[in-house]
Amino acid sequence: MQRLAIALSLGLTVVSCTTAYHADQVSDSSADRVTVGTVQKEIRIGMSAADVAAVLGSPNIVTTDENRHEVWIYDKIATDVRYSTSSGGIAGLIVGGSGGGLGTASKSSGAASTSQRTLTVIIKFDENATVRDFSYRTSQF
Repeated sequence: MQRLAIALSLGLTVVSCTTAYHADQVSDSSADRVTVGTVQKEIRIGMSAADVAAVLGSPNIVTTDENRHEVWIYDKIATDVRYSTSSGGIAGLIVGGSGGGLGTASKSSGAASTSQRTLTVIIKFDENATVRDFSYRTSQF
């Protein structure tokens, strides 16, 4: 009788109720990310093209202006997707009657959100390949 009581109480115990977050398993390239802060802090008029490349990396577009001076454009788009799920279940031991056995019930739910960020950096060089002007634009939606 005592064994049956223990089995029944264990069988009615909630077996699982978990929420999983997998953010730590997703690759994060924030170390090489071009940011507004990096542009504001590091890019200066008179800086050499080599120094700009060392700070920001290779540009997406290289073109020339009306005076045939080089212009570098960094155009970055990032999409952030966040997803959260949770699920739970109850397992119970059904005792009595003719069909005794294990019964389960479970439920799961989740939510998702997506946002995008853009950053465009335009760096104009002079005839000596030094920064003569730069600008940036950012948006988030």
